[in-house]
Amino acid sequence: MTTLLTPADVARIVQRVGLPDLLRRLVGYLEADYLRWAEFDKTPRVAAHSPGGVIELMPIADASLYSFKYVNGHPGNHRAGLPTVMAFGVLADVATGTPLLLSELTLTTAIRTAATSAMVARRLARADSRVMALIGNGAQSEFQALAFHHLLGIRELRLYDIDPAATARLVRHLQPTPGLALTVCASIAEAVQGADIVTTATADKTNATILTPDLIEPGMHVNGVGGDCPGKTELHRGVLERARVIVEYEPQSRLEGDVQQMPADFPVTEFWRVLAGQAPGRESPDQVTVFDSVGFALEDFSALRLLRDLAAPLGLGAPLDLVPRMADPRDLFGQLGLSGQLQAA
Repeated sequence: MTTLLTPADVARIVQRVGLPDLLRRLVGYLEADYLRWAEFDKTPRVAAHSPGGVIELMPIADASLYSFKYVNGHPGNHRAGLPTVMAFGVLADVATGTPLLLSELTLTTAIRTAATSAMVARRLARADSRVMALIGNGAQSEFQALAFHHLLGIRELRLYDIDPAATARLVRHLQPTPGLALTVCASIAEAVQGADIVTTATADKTNATILTPDLIEPGMHVNGVGGDCPGKTELHRGVLERARVIVEYEPQSRLEGDVQQMPADFPVTEFWRVLAGQAPGRESPDQVTVFDSVGFALEDFSALRLLRDLAAPLGLGAPLDLVPRMADPRDLFGQLGLSGQLQAA
């Protein structure tokens, strides 16, 4: 029997575990899986692009489990009352192909993206980082803010969005957070001035230049979240040229990340190598670092494993008849119950 986790189930998991602890646990799962990098069958995601957005499938597997995520990205969806990103995923048994878990991944994607950002920033940002600029205050912003506050010790957020209502919503959600000061800024330049970390999480499917070289200060870490498909970037190429650039999975990042605008031989380092000690993260206090995040299937694999492990002890999830249950597994036609009808005809 397949287990179904709905958005309400995932919300209950967050409420019972607590978001800070859930983020910490997810980072543990992510690091464990990234350290098993060679064990995974990996491929760039498969994308179907349209004028208004993109629909993608993100598969990955190790010797025991297979997962995939269905996810869209449609920046104009808010005008129709729909989320910009909607997602669900499956965790299956490799030995038999049995789907074990069908879960919502819209909420979960936001949580796993924030956990991944914080995990990477631990290796790239300066240890004394306390101020973060958050450019783009949409659906991902609260998760990014709280992950960096709870996991990296960020104490001040400098906020900017072209939509003041988005920033107002973010402030409303974050104001009760102890030890986190919020500053609403009138421009990107004002937001990034004096910031130790800059997170860009904009949604427009365009080759944008949210950050230009003149805005980058020595020692800054840039967490680039919004550039995640062909034709969609946030960073001026000059920012990349002066930085140490870390990516998740190079074959996918070359197509979809901010590095899509760079020559094929532009140097990047996959994060798993930093985590495993095969490559350095930050090399000096003044070095500029960039995490060119596009989201990778391994992160959804980790998130689905965590949801599976947390749901059962909490009594969450419903059984789902997704696959026929047959006394004779070869008698598929018999599941239709047509024998009598065929005789009558």
